Amino acid sequence: LEIADVPYVGCGVLAAAVGMDKGVMKAAFRAAGLPVLPYVLVRRRDWERERESILDQLESSLRYPLFTKPANAGSSVGVSKCRDRDELAQGLDLAAQHDRRLIIEQGITARELEVAVLGNDDVQASVVGEVVPANEWYDYADKYLDGRTGYLIPAPIDDATTARVRAMAIAAFKAIDGAGLARVDFLMERDSGEVFLNEVNTFPGFTEGSMYPKLWEA
Repeated sequence: LEIADVPYVGCGVLAAAVGMDKGVMKAAFRAAGLPVLPYVLVRRRDWERERESILDQLESSLRYPLFTKPANAGSSVGVSKCRDRDELAQGLDLAAQHDRRLIIEQGITARELEVAVLGNDDVQASVVGEVVPANEWYDYADKYLDGRTGYLIPAPIDDATTARVRAMAIAAFKAIDGAGLARVDFLMERDSGEVFLNEVNTFPGFTEGSMYPKLWEA
């Protein structure tokens, strides 16, 4: 579209690519001084060749539960929650079916917060919303099939946390050179209240159950 000089809505090539790759995206967040959960990036070929040593490395650097994810995917496809070594191996095998780069991320007991952002150079952030999954975590079935997910808009969090999350959403959008629109997702640890960036969705869903339009409607 850019080569053909055709106008389009949303993020450009760079932001869309970085926003799809969880490994590069987390590196961009870290470079911008934004908080992310501890994670390890593993290549599929290394996983296939050195399974036991990679499992040892992961168990020594992270603690259960862990989430395994393809670096490039969406809608929680290929994502697993792993509570022990066997589940970790199975989760990595599943993620490896979807990508050649795999993310292993520290799991926490979290609330899921989301912010919609809109704009180019002058970026606006919506109210903060909270997703209340019906399942143990916000998996594919919860997102698209079961229809039991709850939404709290605005999220029941204090004003200071709200302001911090909205500011972080804009900073994350700028960190990947976002444009037009995106939805920024956060994990807030239930016990400490600490907030971590999860990801930027550079073209968020617009289904009946999608948060982006719900947040701006609010």
